[in-house]
Amino acid sequence: MKLIETRYRQRKQPEPRAAPIPIPPRAGVAPGPGQRGRREEPLPVRPQMCAGPRGAVLRPYQILRREALQCSRTMAGKKVLIVYAHQEPKSFNGSLLKIAVEELTKQGCSVTVSDLYAMQFEPRATRNDIVGCLHNSEAFNYGVETWEAYKRGGLSKDLIEEQKKVQEADLLIFQFPLFWFSMPAILKGWMDRVLVQGFAYDLSKCYDGGLLQDKLSLFSFTTGGPKEMYSNGGIGGDIRYVLWPMQHGIMHFCGVKVLEPHICYAPENVSEEKRKEMLTGWTQRLKTLWKEEPINCSPEWYFK
Repeated sequence: MKLIETRYRQRKQPEPRAAPIPIPPRAGVAPGPGQRGRREEPLPVRPQMCAGPRGAVLRPYQILRREALQCSRTMAGKKVLIVYAHQEPKSFNGSLLKIAVEELTKQGCSVTVSDLYAMQFEPRATRNDIVGCLHNSEAFNYGVETWEAYKRGGLSKDLIEEQKKVQEADLLIFQFPLFWFSMPAILKGWMDRVLVQGFAYDLSKCYDGGLLQDKLSLFSFTTGGPKEMYSNGGIGGDIRYVLWPMQHGIMHFCGVKVLEPHICYAPENVSEEKRKEMLTGWTQRLKTLWKEEPINCSPEWYFK
């Protein structure tokens, strides 16, 4: 009797089921007790099947994955040069730099950073920038001499290296704190020495016809004063007045298209929560940066 009962129980045992497929947790969110993780988007109540290539049926998660891969392929191969001008890696500017490198790399971009202070970049435009004989040794003219040196490959090694980075980049990001309504001297020196005639512009090839017209640029910087200070009614005037010589006078002059600037106002004088919001905002913008259209780089944009 016991033997029959044992066999009966063995027949009634349910067949083992396949283990459920775990749902990957959202980045930065650890699964809690009883959770297998979270999705970025809520699951639809009734998933619909969609026809894929050659009549194949794709489930919603397959469609999302395919779109993500297509987006990744679009960004893959893009090259970004970040010219960074701050002395302290732990600064707020340093945090903005770190986010940009991580997010753009995650998108499949190739990111290069010129950390000017760490490189001890020479900001002074001098005779040392020309290798070999001068075009006119009796009266030194930096603009003429660098132009002639560029044509014959006679610029100093550090300038050639920076020019190569610029030439290869699809996007130029300038990350810095605002100093006296302008960029730090070391970054201005980079502009003066790297963007020479013949490389970045020519007398007959400037603005929309500039020699770097296939590139995008973005100025990302911090201020010491609050946003209200840099408004039409503020004591500092509209922040766009400050951007005119940088965006229009340098980038647009060289043919570079300009994206809307990214400005973090007075990060040293706000709460920790507000600083986190600023960093999150930068991260979110970088996710869709390649979809942005350049500004209308005309006097009306700055002085309307």
